[in-house]
Amino acid sequence: MGQGNYSEVMEFIQVGLTDSVHMWAILFVFFLLIYVVGVMENLGLIRLIGLSPRLHTPMYFFLSHLAFVDFCYTSSITPNMLVDLAIELKSISFTACAIQVGCFITFINVEIFLLSLMVYDHYVAICQPLLYMTVMSWKLCTQMVAGTYLYCFLVGFFHTFLTFRFSYYDSNVINHFYCDEVPLLALSCSDTRIKERLIFAFAGFNMLGSLLIVLISYIFILLAILRIHYSEGRHKAFSTCTSHLTSVTIFYATMYLQHKSNYSLDTDTIASVFCTIAIPMLNPLIYSLRNQEVKGALKKKIGKIRCMTP
Repeated sequence: MGQGNYSEVMEFIQVGLTDSVHMWAILFVFFLLIYVVGVMENLGLIRLIGLSPRLHTPMYFFLSHLAFVDFCYTSSITPNMLVDLAIELKSISFTACAIQVGCFITFINVEIFLLSLMVYDHYVAICQPLLYMTVMSWKLCTQMVAGTYLYCFLVGFFHTFLTFRFSYYDSNVINHFYCDEVPLLALSCSDTRIKERLIFAFAGFNMLGSLLIVLISYIFILLAILRIHYSEGRHKAFSTCTSHLTSVTIFYATMYLQHKSNYSLDTDTIASVFCTIAIPMLNPLIYSLRNQEVKGALKKKIGKIRCMTP
């Protein structure tokens, strides 16, 4: 590691999404639309859950935090990406780059563990329905979410601190459209081998640990569903998990493509764009379109607004 002398690099230049100037305006409008829709969906879902007493259950408690995290991690990257598409010089200050790295690491890891907490909630609801409110108490739910935020914040701070302790003075051009650890380490003049091993270790623990919870929970859920003798009960149990299973599949498939690309192929750019912009927009739709309780609460609120309108 270096000795903390950062005077050589005051800002980084990001390569961006494309070199084609003619595509910048099209991509700007396209991604701005997706971002605005995603922000409105996530903030709207949080507001709807907060105002609807029938949605004050552990499942929607976790869902509101998932919406908050989606809003946070897309907002840590997308606005700067839109600015880069609007101007020719795609620069970001050293401090802003560090903040972006820390925020993204923190919130993407929170999302990973929230998906695990949500499947555990489904497991208790389906496999132990009579004990659901006892097991999934508000105290336990709050502790699990708070512990997730604390752990992921510490992980994000730790990795960001180590990354920006390295020396950067040879090149400041990041081969990506946002500040990320791996392309940043490629620019460093310091020995980054230990840091690269730490990235692999933490990513492996977080991803494999959460994925293991998801897989084991769904195995028990599937066994419980198969023991249900009436079709209506099976359908209700399956519908409870459909939205979450869809969201988990999309998320882990995107993470797999992103890490498999090794930050050197077009696949990485596509996967990163999908992860940072598309997934935060899709999640509220996935959890709302097939959810009768959310649609019912939304219709009720819209009805109240119409009644109040002169």
